[in-house]
Amino acid sequence: MIEKLKNYFDEMVVYKDLKKSNFFSALSLPSFMRDWLLKKFEDENGSFNQDELVDFIKKYLPRKEDWTAIKNQVVVENERVRFLAKVSVDIDISSGVVSFALPDFGLTNKDTIIEDHIWQNCKEELVRGRETWGMVEIGYRQPDNNENDLSKSRSKGLFRGKIKLTAFKTFCPYTIDLDYYKDARRAFSTEEWIDILLGAVDYNANGYLGDEEKKLTMLTRLLPFVEKRLNLIELAPKGTGKSYLFGRVSRFGWLSSGGVMSRAKMFYDQNKRAEGLVSGNDFITLDEVQTISFTDVNEMRAALKGYLESGIFTVGNYEGTAEAGVILCGNIKKAIMDEDGFASMFEELPTVFHESALIERFHGFIKGWNIPRMNDDLKIAGWALNSEYFCSILHDLRNDMSYRAIVDQLIEVPEAADTRDTEAVKRIATAYLKLIFPHVRKAEDITGREFNRYCLSRARRMRDTIKYQLGILDVEYLGKDLPAFRINTETE
Repeated sequence: MIEKLKNYFDEMVVYKDLKKSNFFSALSLPSFMRDWLLKKFEDENGSFNQDELVDFIKKYLPRKEDWTAIKNQVVVENERVRFLAKVSVDIDISSGVVSFALPDFGLTNKDTIIEDHIWQNCKEELVRGRETWGMVEIGYRQPDNNENDLSKSRSKGLFRGKIKLTAFKTFCPYTIDLDYYKDARRAFSTEEWIDILLGAVDYNANGYLGDEEKKLTMLTRLLPFVEKRLNLIELAPKGTGKSYLFGRVSRFGWLSSGGVMSRAKMFYDQNKRAEGLVSGNDFITLDEVQTISFTDVNEMRAALKGYLESGIFTVGNYEGTAEAGVILCGNIKKAIMDEDGFASMFEELPTVFHESALIERFHGFIKGWNIPRMNDDLKIAGWALNSEYFCSILHDLRNDMSYRAIVDQLIEVPEAADTRDTEAVKRIATAYLKLIFPHVRKAEDITGREFNRYCLSRARRMRDTIKYQLGILDVEYLGKDLPAFRINTETE
């Protein structure tokens, strides 16, 4: 299968050896950055010069503590400095001034500028998303010393120096061809493709010893990567890799571990007039959710209910829309891991989630106890899809509405079915279809048996767990079964 993978995906395949080498883990690099470096430095045999790579990292991947030295080079020494960083841009409506921020270093828009001739060269790359990874080059625009009254010009902000963007090159040097990716999937069996997906996110398929259910449960974590506003809850034992997959694999998501979460941070900050995490990210994961506290429980609960339902959030007079899914991740006691038992699996969640109307808006539940505890045999050690490329594909697939149209054709919805249940099952099934069967262009391209096994049946079970737990949480939901969704036989 490896030769076939190389043949179809060519430069998008890299050699990853996470089992033997601690080189990259010691650097604390996210997977997409690591694979970008591997792609840049590896030869055709998967070997790379470690000293050469370390030199590149030292030169172009500065740490937060290096920022003062960089400012000295730029502002005092008047040098230009190039490095890899995450960039966001802002366009001031009143003045037309374009500025940028480097969030990882605390550089904000008020201290920067992108001059017009530079903006014309790189605007297409910088306006694609809220934040963009790339090779930035920065310099310094000197203060305006031509003003007669320097104190007056300072008070008006005319005298201030600015860090300026002098060049930008996107982190992703290749063009994503979704049609090619979809067509290439046809060359692989479903079993082979599942193994390829695992390798793309750093897992060794052989470590699962042929247990398809465990493989698929692991891949369920990728559903919010590929489907807009898919809201999930995962409770799992410790050490199953939740934080790694949600926080280190994709550059399009955000992982928040413990601490304090506010409505301003999550949705909209009225003081800063800035949208929060749900804007510009594909998904927001609240990890170690039991340890997260909320500044105002009622305020956050109301905001979450509105957003999870419609993707719309209202804060004061501001109304915004976003497409990020929300995932709750937490650890669970062994005694209550069985969703068919009588114990509430949500009892240890923060108080904000102790309301059935809020829980109902989460589409499905991931049974984290079906995922084995992380061990060396589960770490990829071989050729696999580049994580950065793969996650970019999943990000772009979010905008492809054709899969939902196919799911609408394939699923037969019974009369008087609950609207939220129908939407949840269809949304999860659509995400599975995109992930496992991206080559499907029409309903006839997939058999009813495969669609039921890998998409509909799994979506039903994920939603059914939410329904069952709702009955424990609130007697109003007790005994309300999931509608009997079936495959539409007319499509077969």
